[in-house]
Amino acid sequence: MNVLEFHDLKAEDNLLLTFEGAFDVRPTLERELEPFFQTLEEYAGGWMPDVVEGKRRRKYARAAIGKALEEQRHDRGTTIGLYRTKWPALDMSLRLYFPTLPPQLNTLLEIKPLSFFAETERCRNFVDMVRAWASRYPVSHASAHSLADRAMAGAPYFGCDPKTFRRDGFDKIYEVFWLNVFGPKLVASVGRERMLSTPAHRVEELPNGSILLVTWPIVADFASAQAREAQARAYAHLRPDLDLATVRHTLRERSATLAPVEPRFPPDVAPLLSRVVDDVAIHQRQRRIAEFNDWRPPEPEEWRPASAALPSDVEDPERERKRYASLAEHLVALLHTKVPSVFEATPESLTEVDYQFWHEEFPRVFERDNIDAHAVPPIGAYLGEVLVRHLGGTWIPRQKLEEAQVLVGERVWLPFARAWHYMRTCQSLLDFSLTQLYRVAERHRG
Repeated sequence: MNVLEFHDLKAEDNLLLTFEGAFDVRPTLERELEPFFQTLEEYAGGWMPDVVEGKRRRKYARAAIGKALEEQRHDRGTTIGLYRTKWPALDMSLRLYFPTLPPQLNTLLEIKPLSFFAETERCRNFVDMVRAWASRYPVSHASAHSLADRAMAGAPYFGCDPKTFRRDGFDKIYEVFWLNVFGPKLVASVGRERMLSTPAHRVEELPNGSILLVTWPIVADFASAQAREAQARAYAHLRPDLDLATVRHTLRERSATLAPVEPRFPPDVAPLLSRVVDDVAIHQRQRRIAEFNDWRPPEPEEWRPASAALPSDVEDPERERKRYASLAEHLVALLHTKVPSVFEATPESLTEVDYQFWHEEFPRVFERDNIDAHAVPPIGAYLGEVLVRHLGGTWIPRQKLEEAQVLVGERVWLPFARAWHYMRTCQSLLDFSLTQLYRVAERHRG
């Protein structure tokens, strides 16, 4: 049963809910969890999970949930996943902790895209769901907000030492998100009357003493000027030690950083950069797009005019060409699992190879001597083979690999020299990409 995987979808913002509640271990687990799933089924609507995953995946049903919880159960707890097979994508986990640990019911829920929550009623249903959960399973703190903006706010540790934060949790108002549930201890630290008087879209006291606060009607609109003003006023109200003007400025700066930027990448490397920015953390992506819009890779220098080509100096040129083909196969062997297109040796596969090396931070992770001895030669040979196959190039073998050339039109290209420059640093994978050299050679083949 295939579910929508977040990394397979368009790179865009998510709605993230973090909820850590307490539960009663005296009733049966089925009975104690019934309100949780009944509330989910009542309010989820268009993002309702249709898959339950324990040791295997099953169609969503209460019986399937029970089986998944049981097969994942161990002495200290149990964890299941809930997903969707259709848009919007859902990545939801339910984790239960049993005694001897404090009994907890924790859920982490991501829905993609955030734009799915651009309607008031859909957002209200989501809030009502969290309200019902927090009323039944008391929390110290719960929140729902844009994943990207949470990261810019410093989540999950908000500048604290991770070990300390894991111990103390959300022990003060570190941030006010779109939806917040403040437990009794947080309420007491701020003052109940002060918290209930917070200027916000919705402020409601729950039966267990918690307070639910929603800053703005529509979460997808969180970065608008009006929503940011509401968020700033709520935050400064709950944290009188903060200056409203400073909070307002910080939130507006975050909105500016997250504002969509239209990609205008250098054409030769646009397919590669599109892959790279999709791999960047969501809260850094727009800034990275803007940087790449202004960036230009250096023009390839690994070539000379055909009239200046070095003649072959090997005894058996054909045997040397076969050696280059064999070297190229070494790259196929290295990458074929992660980059299946490497078998095809096409211009597109060069881009996939570029991306994979960048994604793995290959020049940083592996030993320099091993890179130069075992990675550079196969990369150069593979690049040369693509020039031969797709641009009608001809190898001109040389005793020194770095001098080996591929004749294409009125130029000879030095693929092994390019591979050496390429593998210096992670940045050089972009500055000296295989993709760019191929595209420039394609334009100059005449």
